[in-house]
Amino acid sequence: MDRLVYTAASGAKHIMEQQATVAHNLANATTVGFRAQLDSFRAVHVLGEGLPTRTFVVDSTVGHDFSQGALQQTGRDLDIAVQGKGWIAVETPGGSEAYTRHGNFKLSEQGLLQTTDGKNVLGDSGPIAIPPDVTVTIGRDGTVSAQATGIKPGATTVLGRIKLVNPPEDNLVRGDDGLFRTKDGQAPDADPLVAVMGGALESSNVNPVDSMVNMITLARNFEMHMSLLKNAENNASKASQLLALG
Repeated sequence: MDRLVYTAASGAKHIMEQQATVAHNLANATTVGFRAQLDSFRAVHVLGEGLPTRTFVVDSTVGHDFSQGALQQTGRDLDIAVQGKGWIAVETPGGSEAYTRHGNFKLSEQGLLQTTDGKNVLGDSGPIAIPPDVTVTIGRDGTVSAQATGIKPGATTVLGRIKLVNPPEDNLVRGDDGLFRTKDGQAPDADPLVAVMGGALESSNVNPVDSMVNMITLARNFEMHMSLLKNAENNASKASQLLALG
């Protein structure tokens, strides 16, 4: 009887964990540059005395869906979208380097190019500073140029180049802040082959329909495990009654 209880309970526990992952992906279906998290179930035998007759369920994190989302034109000068493979390097509050595809930038009060949540966008030699009263243009290779707004035609000044990298996907891990980092902790060099599109943003690669179907499937599987636990309880109750009669 305990075999059924523990097996069903382990399955129900990990279904709830995977349901949380699906809900997290669905909540970020409209987040710019979001990468969906992928999970899967795997069976693990319980080893002990005798034969491994019990099998528990474990929720294994496979990785992330690195496929590109749809590109949406915004016409905003400080919006960029990475085309194909590649990442934008940003500076974390701790001073380390992290990577994102969220290309919706802003200017800080000090004139630094930042992400919407206040992280500095890194260039070839550190954060990129933007002077006041200029029109900013971001080229295909990440070059940030400025032109004075009051002078027509004005001279174009190159302010820096956004660090664009393309580390191996199997060497990337997502942090709690939603940014990706390398597993070995080594900052990759800038990749000249990574290209961006100015005036556009990349949407999330989460498919809301697939996520909803997956959520419904997981809910039904959870109900099935709860039914197994209820049947085990009923069987134990009937067995206790038979023993009492004996």
